[in-house]
Amino acid sequence: MRLLYLTWPSTYFNEVPCNCFCFPAPCKCSLIAQRAELCTLMKNYQQALHDADILCRNKPHWPAGHYVKAKALSGLERTEEALKEFLYCVALNPEWSSMKKEAQKIMCEMFFPAFENVHDSLTAPFSSRTSHTRLKPAFLSSINTQSAVEDNSVAGSSKVKQKVSTDSSVSHHVLDLYFEDNKKSLGAILSSLPGVGLKRKLSSDMRDLQNLDVPNKIPKKGFTTDTSSEIPTTLVDASDFECSLCMRLFYEPVTTPCGHTFCLKCLERCLDHNPLCPLCKEKLSEFLASRTYKKTVLTEELIVRYLPEELSERKKVYEEEMKELSNLNKDVPIFVCTMAFPTIPCPLHVFEPRYRLMIRRCMETGTKQFGMCLADELKGFADHGCILEIRDVKFFPDGRSVVDTVGVRRFRVLSHGQRDGYNTANIEYLEDKKVEGPEYEELVRLHDSVYDQAVAWFTSLKDNMKAQILNHFGSMPGKEPEPQSNPSGPAWYWWLLAVLPLENRAQLAILAMTSLKDRLIAIRRVLIFVTRKRPR
Repeated sequence: MRLLYLTWPSTYFNEVPCNCFCFPAPCKCSLIAQRAELCTLMKNYQQALHDADILCRNKPHWPAGHYVKAKALSGLERTEEALKEFLYCVALNPEWSSMKKEAQKIMCEMFFPAFENVHDSLTAPFSSRTSHTRLKPAFLSSINTQSAVEDNSVAGSSKVKQKVSTDSSVSHHVLDLYFEDNKKSLGAILSSLPGVGLKRKLSSDMRDLQNLDVPNKIPKKGFTTDTSSEIPTTLVDASDFECSLCMRLFYEPVTTPCGHTFCLKCLERCLDHNPLCPLCKEKLSEFLASRTYKKTVLTEELIVRYLPEELSERKKVYEEEMKELSNLNKDVPIFVCTMAFPTIPCPLHVFEPRYRLMIRRCMETGTKQFGMCLADELKGFADHGCILEIRDVKFFPDGRSVVDTVGVRRFRVLSHGQRDGYNTANIEYLEDKKVEGPEYEELVRLHDSVYDQAVAWFTSLKDNMKAQILNHFGSMPGKEPEPQSNPSGPAWYWWLLAVLPLENRAQLAILAMTSLKDRLIAIRRVLIFVTRKRPR
């Protein structure tokens, strides 16, 4: 028959009855199957279906019979019944990958008609190793095929894809129809297989899968389960709610798009170094850019409900850490970079992971303050610096940030230290020594004189240079009526020190002085020097 079909013109088969090539042989299933295939090729689907029914009655365990019937039903556009036969084939022969693809294709067309290319992505439907162990229990327990719904208008009609509404109620109705009927027929076929009574060795994950209770039907919309049953607290293990990064109980748990859960602070620290999931290494660039770290409510509620004591202890540890980090005298975070002065803005571009962590902690504790020091080859950073206060932070999608800070007060380093990669220090704050009487009067005269010199020097600068200074440092602060009103001295003095062309070491020496008179004398010398050196 196959030779005849391959060698004779295709038009010949449409004119010659099928009986001319293959006589009925009810007792020979192989011949009936070949005749049914030939009828399918000749598009005589009714005869093919008739032969297929004979095959399925005589040999219900034979996958080829169900395959022939499925092809005939497909030709008659009885899609639902064809799907049932394809699933029979898969249940009887789990290694038949082409049948899996056919079944998947039909299901995609039934349930997702709007996505025409869904089935194209299903290149590998199931792994060959576990397909039988996954499918057979599912067929025996619940996931069976739909009923044979007769289509009264399919004969001779053109192929029209059935449009399934996306409304959830319609979807539930279709799924119910699909899984409700013909459960007994498939179970009877599978149960009569010769090897169905044998015990199959399964892997541990497959045994766990079989032990699960699979519902007989997909729950309908509005279906509610009984929540009155309580889980004994003795069955809840705290290690199941342990962060894989800090190895402690989840605190403020967040879940990544790849499905892994971590403590919020732990995940942020990992993303400071690399925008990848710490476990599966999936890219989290978009997750980092959005910076919408929402808590995993279910995990948090389970911890609150079943592990209240552990959560209380975990919260206590966290609060102690925050209290320690908020101390502005002991273990103060130090940013080793440049010179900073009281009342003077100091914008920073933060990109190193250690300083990302430091800035974030300053914001979380509420202090919004950290120290700024120059680098030192021997000690790591200088013995004097200035406390900066964060006014605003703007983040880039890759985690970098621009931090707008302003100087607050000066300090002296008592001891150097480190915490989680960044420098820390125990410090004491510096204040100017106040003077009275004749010394105060002399200080006022000196203060007014130096201020006038500073204004004259700045006014004499070229317009482009003045524009650059004003753009970076702002305008020069006005003269204060009381020079000693601020513990760090007048604001105009620090503005002038910042804009004058001095080396950082000279600026640092002046920053460390606690006598306003000495600082005014030092800055006056600098003004005289730069005025004489300026080209006329």
